[in-house]
Amino acid sequence: MSLTTPKRFTIAEYHRLAELGFFKENDRVELIKGEIIQMAAKGTLHSVCSTRLYRELIKLVAEQAIVRGQEPIIIGDDSEPEPDLAIVRNRADEYLEAHPSPSDVLLVIEISNSTLKYDRDVKLSLYAEAGISDYWIFNLVDNYLECYSKHYQDLQGKFGYRHKFIYLSNESVNLPYFTDLILDLSKVFPEY
Repeated sequence: MSLTTPKRFTIAEYHRLAELGFFKENDRVELIKGEIIQMAAKGTLHSVCSTRLYRELIKLVAEQAIVRGQEPIIIGDDSEPEPDLAIVRNRADEYLEAHPSPSDVLLVIEISNSTLKYDRDVKLSLYAEAGISDYWIFNLVDNYLECYSKHYQDLQGKFGYRHKFIYLSNESVNLPYFTDLILDLSKVFPEY
């Protein structure tokens, strides 16, 4: 009996596939643990939240860091997620030489409605294992912000975050690393 296993890709192989035209111009994919994952289509609720959040973060963070929208983060040799938003450390080359690695990431953010389970299970574990200290999920299903911090590995080898805080859509939250910067969530969550 022969066993079959799926082909897992490295980041280099993934980039080579892109160079060879394997992906169409409008394909929305990311590499997670060696698997090429089709990203969910964005509805208007997701798009509005993303736009509002990006605008607010740019105003708050200003020149203290870089706010990136749907840009890759390099995690190990087999993952290149493209979170909805990330706040990364300033760097002179603005990441021209290479995408940010976990040590560059101050905060990673996903905006979730149809992908909520995936963002809580797969992405949360991926970011925790990479040592990213703060992970936020704008939960559009329940209309609140989930803030995760203090990554850990349990005795079974699973990764997660020790702390989870919920902020309602009419509350405010301090940005990690910038405790003097306060994000008013009523300016981010769409009213519907």
